[in-house]
This record gives sequence, C-alpha cells and structure tokens, in this order.
Amino acid sequence: MPDQTAPKRLTIDIEHKNDVAIVRCHGQLVSGFTEILYSNVRPLIPATKRIVLDLSHLTWMDSMGLGTLVGLYTSAKAAGCELQLLNIGKRIRELLGLTHLLGVFSIIGEHGVRL
Repeated sequence: MPDQTAPKRLTIDIEHKNDVAIVRCHGQLVSGFTEILYSNVRPLIPATKRIVLDLSHLTWMDSMGLGTLVGLYTSAKAAGCELQLLNIGKRIRELLGLTHLLGVFSIIGEHGVRL
C-alpha cells in the first residue's frame, strides 16, 4: 500500500500596511484547516478597507476551502471591504473557473495589477 501523507497544515501570516491587510497563505486550504483562515481574516473585515489574500504558497484547495473564500468575500462585501486574491496558481484558477467564480473575485497579480 502506498504511503499516504496527511494534508499539509495551513499557516497564515498577516501584514498590515495602512488600511490594507495582506494575508499570506501557506499549505493547503482544505477541510479541517479552513477555520484557521476564516477565524483570522473575518475579524479584520469591519476595520479594514482592503484585504489581499496572497495565495502564492497555497498548494491545494478543496470545496471547503472554496466555501471559506466565498464566505469571506460575502462578509467583506457586506461591510464595504474589498477582498482580493493575489497570485493564484493554475489549480486554484481552474477550480474558480469550473465553479464560475473566477469573475466574482477581484484577482490581482504582482504589484497590485488587476488580472
């Protein structure tokens, strides 16, 4: 039987620059780890005008992770906060495309350029 490794734990780093919070995600945004992102980002929404989720080091996301992003997006929008995704990888882009959410999220590239 092949050796199956457990999903890598999700870790995040949050950096504040003026009225922008940059949240760098590392690992996998999958069932069992989504609360880490939600519980750290949700409290930022009322006081932050712009939240950037840097997904450069996010290696995998499942439907629970996608649901967490959607939940954060709707909370941010309701509070007048802009939630943006930065440096989404090919797999994440495909998942957003398959679920018709690619056009919903504000996706930016390096240096804040909108894609």
